[in-house]
Amino acid sequence: MKKSLLLALGLALICSMTSYAADVKDNPAFKNGTTWLSNPVANPDAEATTEDEMKPYEETLQTNVAGETLKFKMIPIKGGEFTMGSDSGEKDEAPAFKTTVAPFWMEEHEVTWQEFSLFGLIYLANARKSGAVKTEGERDEIADALAAPTAPYSIGTISYDKSNQEGFPASGMTRYAAQMYCKWLTITTGRYYRLPTEIEWEYACRCGSDTAYEFGDDEADLDKYAWYLDNCSDGYQKVMTKEPNKWGLYDMHGNVCEWVMDQYDKKAYKDFAKGDIETPFVTPKKPLSVYGMFGEIARGGSCFHEAKDCRSAKRIVSDKTWKEHDPQFPQSIWWMTEAPYVGFRVIRPLAVPSEEEAKLFEPDPLVWEKYKELNPR
Repeated sequence: MKKSLLLALGLALICSMTSYAADVKDNPAFKNGTTWLSNPVANPDAEATTEDEMKPYEETLQTNVAGETLKFKMIPIKGGEFTMGSDSGEKDEAPAFKTTVAPFWMEEHEVTWQEFSLFGLIYLANARKSGAVKTEGERDEIADALAAPTAPYSIGTISYDKSNQEGFPASGMTRYAAQMYCKWLTITTGRYYRLPTEIEWEYACRCGSDTAYEFGDDEADLDKYAWYLDNCSDGYQKVMTKEPNKWGLYDMHGNVCEWVMDQYDKKAYKDFAKGDIETPFVTPKKPLSVYGMFGEIARGGSCFHEAKDCRSAKRIVSDKTWKEHDPQFPQSIWWMTEAPYVGFRVIRPLAVPSEEEAKLFEPDPLVWEKYKELNPR
């Protein structure tokens, strides 16, 4: 990345923050996502109280163009028992252990730039502010007030220059930004969205298989299902251009690797197998800090990874090289400037979480508050 671009990126990240309430604790970031689950936006297909009632449904978002909407599909994933991990893979994938997963819906494809930019590049909030798009009610006002990423000077450096093209997966955001998008989506729809746990992600990827990939063990077949290093020389490709897995999910192998909730622990599977981990995922051992955005897990491999790194059991761990050239002090909590190959997809649990349960998945607002203190405008 050129020095001039780095400086411009840093300046933009520092100076182009959305204007928030004078008291940061008035921001919706400080409220639990369950606050906005009453009276959801009407969507009969999204309604279910039992697993048998679950069906695919489309979520509809207003875009930053008046009268235009954006839809994405959620696929029902029935609950069940499966074997997590691999005894024949890498050391941190063992021991394989049996676990049970509750039913949920998972997005059919990775979150696209069209979806993420409504929040992540604050396109929709700015369109409403300018009057180009009408604010329809309190949900819109709350969603627009939520703490949001600072817009980078040049999004091309973290998007393979594909962020303005339809159908490409959003990339280069931190897990914190992905969590905040889930919160924004929850406010916008009145349905609880979040990132999957590592266990939920692998369950959805495997579709009941116990092989290296959902479709089997032969790397030669990967080309049918995934964009990865051997067939993808110019960065990630449009979603849903390879074959889906048996449960109708696209790009679970390859394209962009996907954030999950877990903090990396090489001994986690031993602790899960012994029942020593009481939470549904490995939480940080201490509160997340502005500097603590490494050692987080992404799954599925990407256009940047070899076939072996796209296996169902493979764990990809974030490190400092993912933000190596971020010129900010402190480094941005929103963007992984050197990781244009990481993205995410959302899930929605069938069981509506309690406030206490939801707290586990919420982005820590104190991280954003501290970031604002260290980055005064």
